[in-house]
Amino acid sequence: MKKLLCSSALVLSLALPVAAQDYTPDPNATPGGMITITYKDDVATLDPAIGYDWQNWSMIKSLFDGLMDYVPGTTELRPGLAESYEVSEDGTVFTFALRQGVTFHNGREMTAEDVKYSLDRVTLPETQSPGAGFFASIQGFDEISTGAADTLSGVEVVDPQTVRITLSRPDATFLHVMALNFASVVPREAVEEAGADFGKVPVGTGAFRLADWVIGQRLVLEKNEDYWRDGVPYLDGITFEVGQEPVVALLRLQQGEVDVPGDGIPPAKFQEVMNDADQAARVVEGGQLHTGYITLNVGMEPFDQLAVREAVNMAINKDRIVQVINGRAVPATQPLPPSMPGYTQGFDGFAYDPEGAKAKLAEAGLADGFTTQLYVMNTDPNPRIAQAIQQDLSAIGVEVEIRSLAQANVIEAGGAGEAPMIWSGGMAWIADFPDPSNFYGPILGCAGAGDGGWNWSRFCDEAIDAMATEADSFTDPTAPERLELWSQVYQQVMAQAPWVPVFNEQRYTMKSARMGGDDALYVDPVSIPVNYDYVYVTE
Repeated sequence: MKKLLCSSALVLSLALPVAAQDYTPDPNATPGGMITITYKDDVATLDPAIGYDWQNWSMIKSLFDGLMDYVPGTTELRPGLAESYEVSEDGTVFTFALRQGVTFHNGREMTAEDVKYSLDRVTLPETQSPGAGFFASIQGFDEISTGAADTLSGVEVVDPQTVRITLSRPDATFLHVMALNFASVVPREAVEEAGADFGKVPVGTGAFRLADWVIGQRLVLEKNEDYWRDGVPYLDGITFEVGQEPVVALLRLQQGEVDVPGDGIPPAKFQEVMNDADQAARVVEGGQLHTGYITLNVGMEPFDQLAVREAVNMAINKDRIVQVINGRAVPATQPLPPSMPGYTQGFDGFAYDPEGAKAKLAEAGLADGFTTQLYVMNTDPNPRIAQAIQQDLSAIGVEVEIRSLAQANVIEAGGAGEAPMIWSGGMAWIADFPDPSNFYGPILGCAGAGDGGWNWSRFCDEAIDAMATEADSFTDPTAPERLELWSQVYQQVMAQAPWVPVFNEQRYTMKSARMGGDDALYVDPVSIPVNYDYVYVTE
């Protein structure tokens, strides 16, 4: 992880781009051509303030830009719509100089007013953005989130090409936040014209623009010929075909009809693929900052009782669930994955103990068990994992009805607080950026626990929130004291047991023989599943 801020005071007048942050285009890249990506489910939205699942994440990245960006295939920050920035010595004032001549897909030039509008919009309660909490360090966030104001006082338009953002405290993650999809710059007139349908008719400054969208059939992106980055994208366009079962998509890949199966390798076919030399040659493997987990809605009976949540944690046989996915993961003991800074080495979490789980239920007055529901995404292997969870809980007297739904429906139920339990698979948390803060705010913090948020357990502990805020108030993101604070945060979360952390998974994808570009682009840590702006075809 690149150190952006020093621990005392700071880097001034960072004139980006800098050589280390530039990206050298592939000399073998050939422009032109279309590619086909498949998905089982349709896309819910392409609004960057709303979209927050792995299926639409990289699509949105290709349609929109923010002030900051990442070097393709890495988590190293680089400039985006900000050509340069300056940071005050106390780390609380960021002044961004915008690139000139950047235009939206509707042809209008982007200005500082658009940046302010976009940041105001994503934090307004009526937008119901699941990412609003990321911006909590910006001055005026509390006022806008409570409805006391309709604009962020900390975001100031200095002139048409300059934006000044003042924070209420130092924030070690702020430049990463400016690279998130939620910080994408959108044109006010397009949003106001489309209203609630902006996610179906998106207008950004990105490398691609929306060309066609037939709900339930296909979504087509076409190259933005006026894109502000020279030389990219290489592709003329991308067709996303939806309604494609993963097993059928794999067969079509083998027949040369599909370039990337968006849902990945079907677990039931994984060993077959890996044991076939020709197919295995098309596989790309990459590490990921990932945790798969079960949420327990603390606002619903009986999960409002700690003993019940502890019982569920103790009832789950994580080793057996890992076997369901062919051993492509390791059992998890805590929300953070092992490769994330702040991970607590030696923390055992809840051991598999069915008898102990029964005792906990008896402690809660539920010795005879109870009945509940588990929501799960309907793409394999998630229903099979849900069945394993169902069996484990049945062994302690908890009867579970599985509700297997499309991803968008599970996300909707979670955001509305309607689901007692959710298995996060297919939507499991993969870090937006490599910092322990990212595993807390949106999915465990109070800010994410409202309607439309991703804190599906509805867990909110103000004391833990205060610790998290303190941890992010360092100017040096790698300070040992900061990482120790984050370790304490997650240990205290586990003491309250709003989740069952189940496993940390490796990532596997496939590509057709004609796809070009570095393998890292196909397991890009921030453009999941593919960084479409930089891949190309060789024929």
